[in-house]
Amino acid sequence: MTDDYLARRAGFPILVAVDGSEIALRAVVWAAVAAALHRRDLHILTSYGVAPGEGLDSVVAASERDCLRADGERLLAEAEAVARNAVPHSEIAITTELTFDLITPTLIDRSGRQRMIVVGNRGRGAIRRAVLGSVSTAISRHARCPIAVVHGDSATGPEWAHKPVLVGVDGTENSVPAIEVAFDEASRRKVGLIALHTWSDTSGYDLPVAGWEGIRDTEHTLLAESLAGWRERYPDVPVERVVRCDSPARSLLERSTAAQLVVVGSRGRGGFAGMTLGSTSTALLHLAECPVIVAR
Repeated sequence: MTDDYLARRAGFPILVAVDGSEIALRAVVWAAVAAALHRRDLHILTSYGVAPGEGLDSVVAASERDCLRADGERLLAEAEAVARNAVPHSEIAITTELTFDLITPTLIDRSGRQRMIVVGNRGRGAIRRAVLGSVSTAISRHARCPIAVVHGDSATGPEWAHKPVLVGVDGTENSVPAIEVAFDEASRRKVGLIALHTWSDTSGYDLPVAGWEGIRDTEHTLLAESLAGWRERYPDVPVERVVRCDSPARSLLERSTAAQLVVVGSRGRGGFAGMTLGSTSTALLHLAECPVIVAR
């Protein structure tokens, strides 16, 4: 067990990217609550950067930059008001920023200096806005900090408050950061933790009967060993261990309906070194109903 993953980010702010869409404002609410829980500053960023092309930069700079800046400042003011309303009694600092740099490389470049980056799972499709659906996938592949992707419901209402945190555990080093983040989030939110481990990429119906008990015992042991030490460090977090013969994506999606947050690693058991984001993480980013944190 190591706490280096979060310790390296001590004191760093939480950054949320906005594009004027409704889902982006829900991401702001979630990020503000998370910043208050973590006692971190919140930085709200929006981008009006466009891909370079012949004549495009000069046209934007000459005729639209002032208009875009005014629109961006209005958008940021709205997002800041939403954030402050979400945590009215918090003392966290909230700052805003408009950039004309492209949003995806900007977020990836800054990810090494953030506690967490928060985005919506989709955004506006207009050329002047960041399309957060593509941004969420891209930064989850390449960022150097945890990435939180907020879906249709920001999971900050009272009906979510007592729901547990769900973490996918595959028994490899890749899931260690996810376990650490999940315990930390559960402790701060004062809820339980469901640690889910699967050992099959299929439904489980094709698993031969012979050796079933031995395989199941082995996988239970693997999960227990993965959690060893973390339960002692977080004695306030009740843990439910779940072992299933099923695909990770399907199992996590089914359980996520009863969770306020899902935490996964960037790739799972069997992933090649060159793979940047596993199929399980990708499926959850697009299909889960609650927020998902990818702990790279």
